[in-house]
Amino acid sequence: MASLIVSPENQIQRLNAVLAEVEQLQKLDLQTLSTPPGPKSWSIVEVLEHLNVAYGLYRQKLDQLLKDAPEIQKDSNTFKVRTWQKMIINIQRPKGGVRKWKMKTLKRFEPLLNRQGLDEKTVAGIFISFFDAHLHLKDCILQSRGKDVSQQQVTSAIGPLVKFYPPEAFEFLLSHLERHMAQIDEILQKKEVSA
Repeated sequence: MASLIVSPENQIQRLNAVLAEVEQLQKLDLQTLSTPPGPKSWSIVEVLEHLNVAYGLYRQKLDQLLKDAPEIQKDSNTFKVRTWQKMIINIQRPKGGVRKWKMKTLKRFEPLLNRQGLDEKTVAGIFISFFDAHLHLKDCILQSRGKDVSQQQVTSAIGPLVKFYPPEAFEFLLSHLERHMAQIDEILQKKEVSA
């Protein structure tokens, strides 16, 4: 099985691409953003809110971990992801812009939005929260370059069975983000077909 080597530069580049894509989503009308393609599907804003909820479970952990991590003299360039963590990351990662398979979302990660009560102000707030969270992630990746990232681990939001070193946590969060951006692409494709 091939190794998974991650670098802050690659992670920042991918995160910037997602942020640019979400900026484009902001230009869509309220109906496109808030209407799911089917009764058991999420709308685009529900996907974004799910990403906000999921990242919220990591934010304080990452802050504390980076605060406690010792400084190093040179930037950390690459990190080899461990086998178990690589498997968890690869489950999330889309392949060729397509989700490998759909997964049931745990209740605590579900977007709790009132579909009938979605208005422009609520949707704008979801976008603001998304950018706040993911610019925080970008800042964490940048901070990690001057830290010893092999000293402390963060427990994953899916449970204590999975613990990540910071570069692994960033990769997991990015893969999760890319997975849901592929889901948003699927939603938009379905809307084009039905139009």
